[in-house]
Amino acid sequence: MAGALLVSGAVAALFATAIPAHADRQASVFRDPPPDKIVIDIATVNGSGCPKGTAAVAVSTDNTAFTVTYSQYLAQVGGVSDPTAFRKNCELSLVVNVPQGFTYAIASADYRGFASLQPGASGTEKASYYFQGSADTAAKSHEFDGAYSDNWEATDTTDVAQLVWAPCGVERNFNVNTELRVDAGTSDPARTSFMTMDSTDGSINTTYHLAWKECPAS
Repeated sequence: MAGALLVSGAVAALFATAIPAHADRQASVFRDPPPDKIVIDIATVNGSGCPKGTAAVAVSTDNTAFTVTYSQYLAQVGGVSDPTAFRKNCELSLVVNVPQGFTYAIASADYRGFASLQPGASGTEKASYYFQGSADTAAKSHEFDGAYSDNWEATDTTDVAQLVWAPCGVERNFNVNTELRVDAGTSDPARTSFMTMDSTDGSINTTYHLAWKECPAS
C-alpha cells in the first residue's frame, strides 16, 4: 500500500447517489483502474472505535483498492468490562479524488479482526455506506457465535448491476460507518467476550475494492 494518511477527528458514514440510468447505458463497467493517481483525503473521522490518531488510510499502488487500518477498535462485554464497551463504531468520511472523466463504486469490502466469544455470547460486525447528500444507505452485517476464539473475516459484495456510482462531475464525500457489537447472551457474566477490528501489528485491516466507469461525455 502506498502513502498511508493518518486519520484524526469528527463524524460521518458511507455509500449511494447513482448516475442517471441513461448514463449507465453509455458507459461500460470495468475493473481495470484509470492510469492516473487516485488521492484519498480524510474529511472526518469519529467514533468510539477510532479515537483521534488510531486509524489510517492507504491507497493501493494499482488504484484498485484502499485500506483502513485501526489500532484501538475493540468491543467487549462481561468480566470487568465498562458497561458501554459492548458496542464500538467508527464513522469515516473520505474525499476520493478520481481522474477526470471517471467515476467509481465500491464493488466489495473485506473486514478482518479477532474475536474471543464465550459459549452463549455473540459478536456482530456491521457496515453501512452512502455518498454525501444521498438518502440511500446500503447496510450489511455478519454475526459470529460463541464459543469462538480465532481470527474472523467478513466480505460485503455488490453485484455489478447493483453498483451505486459516485455522481460524475460533482465532489461528494464517500462515507463508511462500521460497528462492532458483542452480546453476552447466556454466557457466564464473569467471563469476558470481545471482538476487535484493530491492527497494532499492521496485519488486520479493512479493504475496499473499487470498480470503475467512464463518465458520459458532457
